[in-house]
Amino acid sequence: MSENLPDAPVRFDTRTVVLLRDDLPGWQRLNVTAFLASGLTARHGELVGEAYLDADGTAYLPLLGRPVIVLEGGADVLAVARTRAVARDLPIAVFTAAMFGTGHDAANRAVVRAVAGDRLDLVGLAVHGPRNAVDKVVKGSHRHP
Repeated sequence: MSENLPDAPVRFDTRTVVLLRDDLPGWQRLNVTAFLASGLTARHGELVGEAYLDADGTAYLPLLGRPVIVLEGGADVLAVARTRAVARDLPIAVFTAAMFGTGHDAANRAVVRAVAGDRLDLVGLAVHGPRNAVDKVVKGSHRHP
């Protein structure tokens, strides 16, 4: 075992969650998770860890420096989670069903912009914030299998 490895688990005072709709096919779950994680990273640069180096000195890109919990729930759970996050003023990333039919970022933004927030057909959302607040936002969801 390397002497450089930390030996005590870290407990963060914030929580990072991706919440997926439970009826998505596997490829969509992965796609939505990747997009939503990028939104969290763009908004919360402090979540990004240090670059990686292997024993040969090859450099690798940094990753999120803390766990991302992936949860799932029905469409109603996502709608309520969105409402709770907005009420708590927590920035969220969203992915809607309409975004599967677009081919680029500007089109994605346009399909979201065309629908009122409480009517979005959410297939995923991501949120980062204080542990208790995030736990309340995603209440009713469960761990992704």
